[in-house]
Amino acid sequence: MDTLPLPPRPRLEQYRKPAKELVTAAASNDPDAVRSWATQWLEALARHLELEITPFVRGSIQRAVRDIEWRIRERRVEGSPGPDLSLADAQFLIAQAHGFANWTAFVRHVEPLGDDQAKGDIFETAADAVVSGDLETLDRLLSQHPGLVRARSARIHRATLLHHVAANGVEDFRQRTPPNAVAVATRLLEAGAEVDALADTYGGGADQTTMNLLVSSVHPAAAGLQAALVNALLDFGAAVNGVANNGTPLMTAIAFAYSKSAQALADRGARLDNVIAAAALGRLDLVKRFVLDARTVAPGVSLVAPPWFGLPTAAKAHIERAFVAACKFGRLKVVEFLLDAGVDHGASDGLTGLHWAAGHRYLDIVRLLLARGASLEAKNAWGGTVLDSTVWFAKHPPVDHPHDAPDVEYLPILEALLAAGADVNAVHPFPTEIEPVDTLLRRYGGD
Repeated sequence: MDTLPLPPRPRLEQYRKPAKELVTAAASNDPDAVRSWATQWLEALARHLELEITPFVRGSIQRAVRDIEWRIRERRVEGSPGPDLSLADAQFLIAQAHGFANWTAFVRHVEPLGDDQAKGDIFETAADAVVSGDLETLDRLLSQHPGLVRARSARIHRATLLHHVAANGVEDFRQRTPPNAVAVATRLLEAGAEVDALADTYGGGADQTTMNLLVSSVHPAAAGLQAALVNALLDFGAAVNGVANNGTPLMTAIAFAYSKSAQALADRGARLDNVIAAAALGRLDLVKRFVLDARTVAPGVSLVAPPWFGLPTAAKAHIERAFVAACKFGRLKVVEFLLDAGVDHGASDGLTGLHWAAGHRYLDIVRLLLARGASLEAKNAWGGTVLDSTVWFAKHPPVDHPHDAPDVEYLPILEALLAAGADVNAVHPFPTEIEPVDTLLRRYGGD
């Protein structure tokens, strides 16, 4: 959630005045007036509000400015009567930039409101303690304020402290996973945190539990703690198949390519009653039982997937997604079986199976797919060929597939693709700044 942090001891006047100045800037004929306003606001934050202007804060303001400029252009194109930006508009945009639903909610949080203000300050301090791993402060606050463990943020996401452990859907500056994150989560759960409480992250709904946010979050995965946190939540009764009993936690981990968390969920009883989950976990026995041919599953096999998967309730679509998942997770035998069953090797979830297998360094699957005629020049959702995509993976190794020397370890994959005829000039930008990779690409004509 792209959100500006609040400085210590904020005062409402520090936001009322910039809102008025923003209205004046928006009405100016100077095309740079809004950006000049943002620069002055940034300087004021640094000078008066004791807020460190980190690259994150600067980037957040720049994104807020782009949103404001877009709204102004939209009003002008539509010929809306009245000013390009009203005071109410400016106040709303400032509140939204700080993660609040509207100006009223922002005012309630910033103005001194006795007990309500104190509760808000305590929650903010506790949230900072959670994401920084400050157990001493967290213990003190939980001891002094037992109800805090079930309290919710005043920001638009309405997350509990436990949700912050997932480092997802809350303010960007709080999306961090400390080394003792498991101990932090355990402390909250022992204190009575509701393990499957729902937040209003990403629009709310039955999928917005700590578990679902966790298994789609890069930060705990990069810290090597995602699977351990999955087990901690399950130890305290988290619904392994989701609060709607639809298998969403496992399917989410699969979609985001977090194999360790997917395996942890499966080991703890997550249902493998659909072909996608079975394929991703390498359960060839189940895949053979479920898949009758490339377009047909056996009677009773589930064709249910989370809505955001975007899958129709058609067996062919689920079988193809299962093929992609098997490539993504390195399940060679499953990939081979599905190809023999006639599944299209060009199936994609934004990346084809060959994109995923190459990106995750599964050389045996890459060779199999190439032998079966998989397209080297098929484009992923971002317009990259398999070769271009693999170079990107070499520069940004998957967090769930750590490598000691990705610049060297990707060379066999890249060589296999180039030897099979991949267009070397599809790699952008070139040179890649990975010396062994650039040497290989030049050998195949890269320039």
